[in-house]
Amino acid sequence: MTRQIDFQTDPSQYRHWRVEYDGPVANLYMDVDENGGLFEGYQLKLNSYDLGVDIELADVVQRMRFEHPQVKVVIMRSGKPGVFCAGANIRMLGKAAHGHKVNFCKFTNETRNTFEAAEADSGQKYIAAVRGACAGGGYELALACNHIMLTNDSTSSVALPEVPLLAVLPGTGGLTRVTDKRKVRRDRADIFCSIEEGVKGQRAVDWRLVDEIVPNSKFDDVVLQRAGEFAAASHKADVAEGIKLTPLNRTIGEDGSLTYSTLEAQVDRKGGKVTITLHGPDSDAPADMDAFFAMGDQAYMLRLARELDDAILHLRLNEMELGLWVIRSQGDPEKFAAHEALLMSNADHWLANEVLKYWKRILKRLDVTSRSLVALVEHGSCFTGILAEILFAVDRSYMMEGEFEGDNRRIATVTLSDANFGPMPMGNDLTRLQTRFLGEPESVGLAQARMGEALDAGEADDLGLVTTILDDIDWEDEIRIFLEERASFSPDAMTGMEANLRFAGPETMETRIFGRLTAWQNWIFIRPNAVGEDGALQRYGTGVRGDFNKERV
Repeated sequence: MTRQIDFQTDPSQYRHWRVEYDGPVANLYMDVDENGGLFEGYQLKLNSYDLGVDIELADVVQRMRFEHPQVKVVIMRSGKPGVFCAGANIRMLGKAAHGHKVNFCKFTNETRNTFEAAEADSGQKYIAAVRGACAGGGYELALACNHIMLTNDSTSSVALPEVPLLAVLPGTGGLTRVTDKRKVRRDRADIFCSIEEGVKGQRAVDWRLVDEIVPNSKFDDVVLQRAGEFAAASHKADVAEGIKLTPLNRTIGEDGSLTYSTLEAQVDRKGGKVTITLHGPDSDAPADMDAFFAMGDQAYMLRLARELDDAILHLRLNEMELGLWVIRSQGDPEKFAAHEALLMSNADHWLANEVLKYWKRILKRLDVTSRSLVALVEHGSCFTGILAEILFAVDRSYMMEGEFEGDNRRIATVTLSDANFGPMPMGNDLTRLQTRFLGEPESVGLAQARMGEALDAGEADDLGLVTTILDDIDWEDEIRIFLEERASFSPDAMTGMEANLRFAGPETMETRIFGRLTAWQNWIFIRPNAVGEDGALQRYGTGVRGDFNKERV
C-alpha cells in the first residue's frame, strides 16, 4: 500500500455515505460500496470499512457543522438490510503495512472523537439507529454517538469480537468507551469483549451497552420520534444558512513539497525532515461576523485551519519517513491577533464557534502526531494566540534573540491571548500551558498577566514559553546540530518518548484512547499471534483458528 492517500473529498465523490436532510434532523446512511476499497485485494462487504470510508465520514461530519448548521440531530443508520456495520475490513487489515494500520486507527479515532464531541461543541447530537449486526468498529461507530437505539429482534446485536476472532483489540476506543463512557461493569465488559456473538435485546440495555431497544415493527417511527424530541430539547440556536467548503488550493511538487495559499511544507528527504511555514494574513480582519460569513471558507482563519489540517494528515500518512517537522511562521502578529480577536469576541456566533472548535481539533491532531516537532520563532514570525499554542504543542522551541546581521525583519516576539488560557484544551482537559507548567502552576498566572504584550526572546524565556533563545552567533550552528541529532535517533524510540512526555497530568478517556490503546494496539499489530502466517488475522474466514504462542510477556 504505497499509493498516496488524499484526504480531500466532497459529497459528489462519496461512494460509501449519503445524507438526507429534513430541517433540524439529518439521516446519515452508511451504504458502503463493496468494490470501493482504497486499495486492491479486498471487498468491503457487510458495510465494513477502510480508511477511504472514514475519510468520507470525516468530511460528512465537518460539512455537517459548517454547511448544515441548522442540523440539531444526526441519525446514523445503515443503508444495507440485515447489518449495521461489520467494522474495519479484515482483509484490508491483513494486507496493510504496519504503519498504515496504526495511522488508520489514529485517524478513525480522531473522526470518532469529532462527532462524539459535536453535541457539546456544536449542538449536534448523534443517534446510532442499530438494526442488524453491529460488530467491532461498527459498534465503535455507535459508541461514539450520544445515544444508541437497538432493534429488539433475533438478528440485531452489538459486539466487540476482536480478541476472540482476530487476536487484536478494538482499534477506535471501544474498550475504553465501554468502561469509561458507557460505564459497563468490569466483569460484564470482560464477558462482552470475549464472545463472538455479541449481546442483544434487554441484556444490552441492562448492561448499558445501548440506551434503548425498540421492536422491529416500530423501530423507524420511534427513531424519528426520538430525534424530534432531542431536536426540540436542543439549546442550539436556529441557523438559516451555512457556508460551503470548497476544494483546497494545494500543489504537490515533484519532491513531495506542499504549497497552499497560507502555508508551505518544504521536504528535505536527505535530512529526514519537513519545514512547515505558516503565513500570517495578507489583509485586515473582517469588520464583523457578517463580513466573515460573506467570505465563507476563504476567510483567513478558516482557510489556514483547513490547509494546516490537510497538511498534517497528508504528511502523517504519506510521508512516514519524514520524522522531524520544523514549524515556523512569517507575518504580522498584530494583524493575526485582529483576525483571532474577531472570533474570540464573537464566540457565541455559530460560525466563529465552529472555526474556534476546529482549531481546537487541529491542535489536538498535532499533539498526537508521531513525529518529532520543533518550532523556530524567527524574526518576522507571528506566533500569536492560537498560533502560539503550537509552541506549547511541540517538543522543543528555539527563539531568535536580538538583532541578526543582515536580517531586517521585525524582531521575534511571542504574544499570548485569551485563546491560550482555556478554549484550546489538550486531550487531558488541561491547556497546553497548564500541562507545560504542571509542576509550577503559578507560572500560568504569570504568563496570563502578560497577555497582549509582544514578548521578546528574553521575556519569553523568563516566562518559560520557549525552550532556548539563541543570538546571531549561535543560532545557525545550534539549530543544525539539534536537527541532525534528532534525525539520527531511532524513530521507534523517539515516538515512544515523545508520546509519553507530551501528556502530563490527569488521564481522561481521550488520553487513554490515544495513549494506552494506541500503544497496545501498535504492539499487538506486530505480534505473530495476530499478523503472523498462522495468526488470527491471516486465518480469518478459513475456518481454522489462529496458532497462538501461549507465552505471556
